[in-house]
Amino acid sequence: MEGYAVGIVTLLAINCIAALGVSLFTGFTGVFTLGHAGYMAIGAYTAAILTVEYEVNFVVAIMAGGILAMILAYLIGIPTLKLVGDYYAIASLGLGEAIRLIIENWNDVTRGARGYPGIEDYTSMPVALAFLAVMTVAMFFLVYSRYGRAFKACRDDYVAASLLGFNTAHYRVLSLAISGFYCGVSGALLAGFMSFIQPVMFDMAKSTELVSIVVFGGLGSMSGCMIGTMILTLVTELFRPISQYRMLIYGLVLVLIMVMRPEGIMGTNELTVSYIKKLFSRKNKRTASAGEEAR
Repeated sequence: MEGYAVGIVTLLAINCIAALGVSLFTGFTGVFTLGHAGYMAIGAYTAAILTVEYEVNFVVAIMAGGILAMILAYLIGIPTLKLVGDYYAIASLGLGEAIRLIIENWNDVTRGARGYPGIEDYTSMPVALAFLAVMTVAMFFLVYSRYGRAFKACRDDYVAASLLGFNTAHYRVLSLAISGFYCGVSGALLAGFMSFIQPVMFDMAKSTELVSIVVFGGLGSMSGCMIGTMILTLVTELFRPISQYRMLIYGLVLVLIMVMRPEGIMGTNELTVSYIKKLFSRKNKRTASAGEEAR
């Protein structure tokens, strides 16, 4: 496989990990967020500092970045998740930007707006795909466990779930912490892939991109989240030669899918064998009915 194709696949895997975290929090728990790029920044800078300054093994550095992002997300979630609806979205936007600005101005540790160079290029394609495989399996187990059912209950009806005895505040904070871990790991992998990071890489546009991927693929579908990541990342990269029109095409793809299929590509379905069989059975029925009408 050529170098460019390897880079695209690696970037896809990194973006998929971050999108899985946002999908858990927004798609399965029902809390809209605009600040998860901040947790990616925490993971990226933690891994960069540990590998460059302290020569820590990259696997340990990646996990440390994820854990630090998870702890920060948990601490942030305790006071902020008392807010609901649009109020939390606005708060998350402010928190994401606050994290970025702290990193940008903490020159002694993060080297500020100039960026952090000299990071070891530890994120090869096999490393990124291995992390993606393990974390995808872990996410599917989580979503279909009793915790996953509790997250969905919080999403479907927050008040009813509370009346049925669910500690909804606890589950919302837990969901945010896990999604923060996923974004932190993704950021750490991105640092090893790019070998250079800047605070501007983790601005509001990155948070918006992650939410767009989740909505595009389907809220409440891990398969849809991964399909959405592939499509939107490929659209961004394949049209790079016509950079002046690239974001126009990106926006057009989003608008078309929202008009033609408002629930997203997969809706709340997962790409399983039974779902594929159901799709083909529907197609056969439509073909048969169209043939009868033609007669």
